Amino acid sequence: MEDARSILAAWETFYVIVGSAGAALTGLQFVVIALVAGSRRQSTSREIAAFGTPTILHFCGVLLIGAILTAPWHSLSSVALALGACGVTGVVYAVIVVSRARRQTAYQPVFEDWLWHAVLPLIAYLTLIIASVLLPGYARRVLFAVGVSALLLLFIGIHNAWDTVTYIAIEFRKSSED
Repeated sequence: MEDARSILAAWETFYVIVGSAGAALTGLQFVVIALVAGSRRQSTSREIAAFGTPTILHFCGVLLIGAILTAPWHSLSSVALALGACGVTGVVYAVIVVSRARRQTAYQPVFEDWLWHAVLPLIAYLTLIIASVLLPGYARRVLFAVGVSALLLLFIGIHNAWDTVTYIAIEFRKSSED
């Protein structure tokens, strides 16, 4: 069996880039929250918990996946365990997000919201769990699935941050026209 380090080495640059993007985009979400706080339309902590905080968690998940896959592991089973824990935690959190989105009353989510805030994160985290189970036996192929999960979480975060900013801009414009 190949050494875990040599298998993961081929992916190091990818995860440094993706993990760094996740870390940098976390800062973007802080700007988004500052815009929310400065807008005329007041958001509740329930809205932020349902739609803002998950974006930070997805960006941090990408950073964590990047850190896991660039660490100097001695065995793929250790990598698989760490990725599996991330996946399980992500699925549990995604279920909590759905519950929070349903309980908040200030905004009525539409299909696109459910897709980007609930369905796609669940797919990303479930893919990570499946990949973690298959990683020790099929590392070279399964690492592509892990990469897809990380990129999906990154794109989900970018979409959700952008969606929030555009929503605020439209609401701000409507309220200034009134």
